[in-house]
Amino acid sequence: MKYEYLHPRDELVLTMKRIYQYKMTTTSGGNLSILDENGDMWITPSGVDKGTLTPKDIICVRADGTIDGPHRPSSEYPFHKAIYAARRDLKAIVHAHPMALVAFSIAHQVPETRLFPQAWRSNGTVGFAPYGVPGSEDLGAKIAQKYAEGFDSVILENHGVCCGALTLQKAFQRFETLEMCCKVLIKAHTLDEPTYLTDQQLQLHGKSGSHIDAFEYDPSMMSIREKALRNQLCAFIERGYRQRLLTTTMGTFSARIDEEKFLITPYPLDRHSVLPEDLVMIRKGKAEFGKRASRAVFAHQAIYDAHPKVMAIVNACPINTMAFSVCGRSVDTYTIPESYVFVRKVGLLPFETVYNDFERLTKTLTVDSPAAVLCNNGAMVVADSVLSAFDKLEVLECSAEAVLDAQPIGGHVAMSQEIIDELIDAFDLHPSEPDSGDKTS
Repeated sequence: MKYEYLHPRDELVLTMKRIYQYKMTTTSGGNLSILDENGDMWITPSGVDKGTLTPKDIICVRADGTIDGPHRPSSEYPFHKAIYAARRDLKAIVHAHPMALVAFSIAHQVPETRLFPQAWRSNGTVGFAPYGVPGSEDLGAKIAQKYAEGFDSVILENHGVCCGALTLQKAFQRFETLEMCCKVLIKAHTLDEPTYLTDQQLQLHGKSGSHIDAFEYDPSMMSIREKALRNQLCAFIERGYRQRLLTTTMGTFSARIDEEKFLITPYPLDRHSVLPEDLVMIRKGKAEFGKRASRAVFAHQAIYDAHPKVMAIVNACPINTMAFSVCGRSVDTYTIPESYVFVRKVGLLPFETVYNDFERLTKTLTVDSPAAVLCNNGAMVVADSVLSAFDKLEVLECSAEAVLDAQPIGGHVAMSQEIIDELIDAFDLHPSEPDSGDKTS
């Protein structure tokens, strides 16, 4: 969806719907605004159910202070106004009370966003504004001061969070990514002390969008298989976002068409709404003209080249698996039979692997060893179909969540090697090719 074509009323409603559906605000909590080219502010109303908001409910506060609309503007209008006055480069604001960010808010802490690349790229260093009475000019002044200091995301003491950007969708991405960062940090602390990315690692990620040559693509020559794969990938990407296995800005899917071609998600991409025509075909190392492939394209290409049996690949950032990722820990699948049967033993790869060590990547990930945790970078799963890759990703995340949930009640007890050997025989899990992967548990 191209949000730039939407009227502010429609964009505010659609964005609030996403926030509410994913439990990042309550019926009465949170407010959004957009400042248009005329200096008019479009803002969510006060006292209206966020779960049933419609375009007719959105309020316009004109540049001269007059109000158009059937309701009062949000009670937090004063701090929206103060932020826009302090930062002329900001044109949209998201304020809400998602649970993990509220946890940091009431602990009077800010999250360290060097936890994974997108958290740092989206938010940088996060500010912290002292408490002020909701709706007061005092609160507006305190928040605006933090924005004037250069912060784009600000934790509000005992209140929640506020994220600003040039567009509402960029503000939402900051908000969603920061909430994810906080959730991962909270989960990670049940395992171990998380590690953070160095300047060198962040620079390595920043350079990963290297140029790839293009070829002229004629959609009229599209095969039935390609059409089916494009639609199947879109369905699973949307499903993955809905199930919180991906975020708006994180997660890559690809699928092999034949020995020369595969499809991959583009960069940038809103995972909430992907169309078949958005996907990028890669043919003999070149991308279809006019599109930019995911930053992960070279890693996916290396796996397809090394393993003819691999037909689909997923990079993802599910919360519980991310907790293991940032602690440099693999996910133990010796938990229940399904976990081992579907995911086998999970690899553990250094952050740099997907950028500059494709030999290690392709030795670790095969159809017989389909999953790896990427340190500070989520997880990667390969399979012989898109459905199978998605299924394995779900099982990996469920396994990670179960292990984390077991910690407060004494920790999990792994199945014995004898049980694993029985499963290998019962489900014929013997490797079909030499296991040269470098895996750790």
